[in-house]
Amino acid sequence: MVNYYIKDNNRVINSTDLKLLSDLGYDEVLWIDMMAPDEIERKTIEDFLSISLQTRQQAEEIESSSRYFEDESALYANTSFMIAPAENALNSEQVSFILCEGVLVTVRPIGLRAFSETIRKLYANFRVYPTCFHVMVSILENRIDIDADMVEMLAKEIAVINRQSVENYNSHLDSELLLTINRLQENTMLMRESIIDKQRMLSSILKSDRFPRDTNPKLNIMIKDTGSLVSHADFAFERLEFLQNTVMGLISLEQNKVIKVFTVASLIFMPPTLIGSIYGMNFKVMPELEWVWGYPFAIIFMVLSVALTLLIFRFKKLL
Repeated sequence: MVNYYIKDNNRVINSTDLKLLSDLGYDEVLWIDMMAPDEIERKTIEDFLSISLQTRQQAEEIESSSRYFEDESALYANTSFMIAPAENALNSEQVSFILCEGVLVTVRPIGLRAFSETIRKLYANFRVYPTCFHVMVSILENRIDIDADMVEMLAKEIAVINRQSVENYNSHLDSELLLTINRLQENTMLMRESIIDKQRMLSSILKSDRFPRDTNPKLNIMIKDTGSLVSHADFAFERLEFLQNTVMGLISLEQNKVIKVFTVASLIFMPPTLIGSIYGMNFKVMPELEWVWGYPFAIIFMVLSVALTLLIFRFKKLL
């Protein structure tokens, strides 16, 4: 699907009819937004702007030269936008920006909140977005605000998990908690990579001569914001590592307690086992075999050996 936005005096109008696009000039079109475009739609936009759109594979390449580059006719920028398709899960979606002939072209696989927010603001106050460069900066600004919210949500979830691990120390600690911590670590790393990707792109934009100078103050603020978000993500990851080590330590303590119980139990029953083994031998000459009180003596002897062992453990503070 392709939506394009046309400048019309002091407002902006939207259209999805690609047949009308050929009748428009570059100075009339502000933004062409392509969401999961098919081959016909891609070909139409390429013919209109006389450029070649990147494929999904090209947009996903991690080399710096593929993430941001300029040529004589256009500027290309690729970055990742984090989404939460399911509860407690994060996925990365690639978004491409092409600036050509004063027109912004965006290519995205799905609907994204940063774009919806920009469209809403574009309709509300068109004068704030006089050029395609301002529209692109606005999309990135909205995305950074969303990233900040996601990092904050991660921090809150980490705090909840931390409280649960402490509260459940005496009741239940299992592999599910470790899997939850692992999931949060993965989400934090994905968020950090996505934010750093935007930070690099913003730095490249700031160095570009194509962007209007009046966008520089906002770009500088956005770079500082991304730097702050990276620091928060690093802190969150370190906190998760500390929490993981704490949980592993608590689980080890619980296991040690169980092993201690079995060890003490085996040691307690060692003396009576020895006594039972001695009097269970079948040698011909054994004085106690003919003793009337031999059986009760052996039983009492076993009980006393258990009691003595327990007293020793108590004295040594092993119980």
